[in-house]
Amino acid sequence: MNGRTHARVMTSPASAADRLKTLALHPLPQHLLSRAVFSLTRRRALARPTIRRFARAFDVDMDDAAEPDLDAYPTFNAFFTRALKPGARPLPDDPNAIASPADGRLSALGRVADARLLQAKGRDYSLLELLGGDGEATERLGHGSFATIYLSPRDYHRVHMPRAGTLLSQTHVPGRLYGVGPHVVRALDGLYTRNERVVSLFETAEGLMAVVLVGAVNVAAIETVWHGLVTPPAGRTISRVDYAAARRMQLERGAEMGRFNMGSTVVVVLENATEWDPALAPDGSVRMGEAIGTITHPTAR
Repeated sequence: MNGRTHARVMTSPASAADRLKTLALHPLPQHLLSRAVFSLTRRRALARPTIRRFARAFDVDMDDAAEPDLDAYPTFNAFFTRALKPGARPLPDDPNAIASPADGRLSALGRVADARLLQAKGRDYSLLELLGGDGEATERLGHGSFATIYLSPRDYHRVHMPRAGTLLSQTHVPGRLYGVGPHVVRALDGLYTRNERVVSLFETAEGLMAVVLVGAVNVAAIETVWHGLVTPPAGRTISRVDYAAARRMQLERGAEMGRFNMGSTVVVVLENATEWDPALAPDGSVRMGEAIGTITHPTAR
C-alpha cells in the first residue's frame, strides 16, 4: 500500500523559494530565540502595545473569545492562550464523528501506510520516529488514519480531544525548533520528527489514539492539562510518563487537553480506519469541534 494513494496533502510541491527560506533556518539559535520569546511574552509591561499590534497584523477575531477586550489580558501569553466563550465551538451531534482538535489549516490527512505518514507532496516520514521510538504504539497505529493541522498565529491555540479517551502516557521528545509554516512543510524532510514535540497516547472505545503537539521556533512552551508546562525542559533525552498505571484520567470528546504558548502543529493518529470528510480540502481551514471524519467501525454504545 502506498501512502501517497490514500492521503490528501497540500498540492503544490516545494519551490526554489521554499527551499531557500528553509535553508536559512538551519543556523538560527532556535532554542535561544524561543526561550527569549518565553520570557518576553510573560512581561506585563509589554502586553498592551504588543497585543494590539499583533491583533491588527494577523486580523485576530476576538468575537468568540471569553474575554474579547484586548486590554484585559495581563500578558501577551495570556492573550495568545485565551479561552473561548461557552458554546463557541459546538461538537458534532454524531457520536461517531471525529472532532477537529484545533482551529487551523489542514496540512494533510488520510491513511497511515506501512507506519509512514505524508507530510507534503512527495514527502513522508516515520511514525516510529514521530512517537519517539514507541514500537508498541507504532505497531497499533501503523495502518490507521491521521490528520495534521497547522495553527497559524491568528488561531485559537488550545488543543482539544478528537475522541473521548483514557490517558495512557505522555512522551516528551526533544529536538530542533524549525518553523512549521507551509513553505517549511513542503521543503524539509521529516520536519515533524526533527522538531521538539509532546506525544500523548489515549485508549479510546475504537482503539489507540495519539495526539502529537509539535513545537516550532518561538513556540517556547507546550502544556498539557494533566502535567502543566512540559517544554522547555532540562536535558536532551526522551522522557516518558506512564499514566495508565498511576491513575485513570478520562477526557471526553472536545475536552481541552493541551495548549501551545505560540502557534504550531497537531498530528492526530487513530488506530481505527477512518472515513475523512470528502469535502475537506488540503490547506483548507477547520475549527475546533468541527466534524472532520467518522469512525468507520464504531463500537456499540
